[in-house]
Amino acid sequence: MVSRKKEKKRPDWGIPKGIVLLATPEGWRTSVLTPEGGMICGRLDVPINTDPQDARAVAAVMVTELARDFHDIDVDVSWDPPQEPWSWTAHVTLAVNSEQPSPDTQRGTAC
Repeated sequence: MVSRKKEKKRPDWGIPKGIVLLATPEGWRTSVLTPEGGMICGRLDVPINTDPQDARAVAAVMVTELARDFHDIDVDVSWDPPQEPWSWTAHVTLAVNSEQPSPDTQRGTAC
């Protein structure tokens, strides 16, 4: 019997282009934005009392690993200066050594 090698299925959402990180009374919340206007929303798995700098680092690692695992690319995350004490935004850009995946992998979904 011959077994087939399973292909890694690409996600329905596009490559991350931004992050919104919010400190809420219930914990840290993230929204990962895609170029098509899609959003992937969720809770950051850190304690509520985590320092904002540490929460930003965890969010950056999460998005970096998401891009690598699902799109086979490397990305860089750069945080903007905070406008509010409970809200942070970041730009996600393709790392210099990464290649752009084919257009069929860049679909977005809304949260």
